[in-house]
Amino acid sequence: MERHAAVVRLRPEKEAEYRALHAAAWPGVLAALRRAHIGNYSIFLRDGLLFSYLEYTGDDYAADTAAIAADPVSQRWWALTDPCQQPLDSGGDGRLWASAEELFHLD
Repeated sequence: MERHAAVVRLRPEKEAEYRALHAAAWPGVLAALRRAHIGNYSIFLRDGLLFSYLEYTGDDYAADTAAIAADPVSQRWWALTDPCQQPLDSGGDGRLWASAEELFHLD
């Protein structure tokens, strides 16, 4: 199992919309995540920053996340959620969410 975390800024004017979307996450989006071997997925909000954590149990994270990106339901979901988010200046690689380095884990 791999743990993955990432951070992005939440646009303040979009907070209510973002909360509403995630309060009623689409079943098709959730199914795409599960098909990609992603579980124990959480998004937290603090001081305008969204922090995501997930656990990956598959064999090829790049291929599985590419399958999510190719999924039409996930694409429609992102068309709604992406405008709510603002990348961090430190993100660098052109992705919206910036990967976070794991520094500690209590097992």
